[in-house]
Formats: sequence, structure tokens, C-alpha cells
Amino acid sequence: MDTHNITSVFNQGMSFTSNVNGHKITTDSNSEGAGEGPSPKRLMLVSLAGCTGIDVVSILAKMRVNFRDFSIDISAGLTEKEPQIYKDVKITYKIRMEADDRAKMEKAVKLSEEKYCGVSAMFRAFASVEHEIIYL
Repeated sequence: MDTHNITSVFNQGMSFTSNVNGHKITTDSNSEGAGEGPSPKRLMLVSLAGCTGIDVVSILAKMRVNFRDFSIDISAGLTEKEPQIYKDVKITYKIRMEADDRAKMEKAVKLSEEKYCGVSAMFRAFASVEHEIIYL
């Protein structure tokens, strides 16, 4: 079994610095913090974008699909009651590619969301997740 470990150290105010495999990430509170970093909740969205993005790029490479101008936007609504958690998530993939390769992009997104992206699977356990592809 693979185990992931991190260490987070309190800085000041509401700020913590985490060490993730030698990479330092500072988090802070949106409402009471000094703006030293993003909120932990928003970093969950960063993880989702990174996970599905890596999958899609890898799958498109295996399919020998050329693309450019690839970005991922994520919008996530929160529940009203505390603790506020994400309830609905929309992933928007924006990409420039040949029209003939669009079916391959749709397959790559589907494979990422349904088979490979563990972060997406975790999100689906507590939120509805939908996606959209915008071809530039």
C-alpha cells in the first residue's frame, strides 16, 4: 500500500507552510489570514485540475494528438451549512486542436474522469462533477 506523508508547520496568524516532497506550499485563511497563500479548500481544486490535466496530456500524447493553448478552469459551489464543502463542481477544459482530433479529446477527458484521476473520484464521493470542453 502506498502512503503519502506531508508535514505542515504553523507560521503565524492562520498561515501554515507544508513540505510536500521537498516543495513548500503556504496556505492561509481567506477571511482571517494575511494573504500568505491560498486557502486549503481552493488547493483541492488545484489538485483536481492538476490530476485531470496530467491524465489528459498523457492520454493525448499516447494518441499522438497535437494540441496547444490547453487550460482548465474549475468552478465549485459550496454548501450553505458548516462545514461548507463543495457540492457541485464544473471542470472546463479549453484547448486548441484540429477538429479531427476532438473525439480523442473527449475520450481522454472521459478516461481521466472515470478511470484514472483519483482526485476526481474523491470529489465524486461528495459532489456532483460535470465537465465541458471548449475548442479554441
